[in-house]
Amino acid sequence: MANTSSFSSSPSTKFSFDEKPHVLAVDDNLIDRKVIERLFINSTCKVTTAENGKRALEYLGLADGQHPNHNDLKVNLIITDYSMPGMTGYELLKRIKESPTMKEIPVVVVSSENIPTRINQCMQGGAQEFLLKPLQLSDATKLRCHIKKAITRGVCRRR
Repeated sequence: MANTSSFSSSPSTKFSFDEKPHVLAVDDNLIDRKVIERLFINSTCKVTTAENGKRALEYLGLADGQHPNHNDLKVNLIITDYSMPGMTGYELLKRIKESPTMKEIPVVVVSSENIPTRINQCMQGGAQEFLLKPLQLSDATKLRCHIKKAITRGVCRRR
């Protein structure tokens, strides 16, 4: 997919395999998207960003009226902010987990607010992790384990 104002993709040259693990980062805050992008590029991943849940669903082929297409793109991990206008990270999580083609992809929800009911809701809804902002390099390293498990199981969404 070509880079647009809606999506941004940055490759990394550190990964030694043919395909770098691919992370989709969803956050309405440009600075937070850039932080996630930088952390995962430093962790040898390809990162694509979307500024809201609707754009993420479009990118994944799950928007209303779209039919999933299994061509080129693999997504191995989705990181989403919880608090976004239009669609919360929890609502995005639910849409992903309801999809037969996407439900096995690890989804991580991040938030600057430590609200136990929100954390429990996301974890019960299928989130792999719930992390507090700001994310650190150690968080990216920890999440690479989820990416590796997804790749090992052959879990990825081709588009």
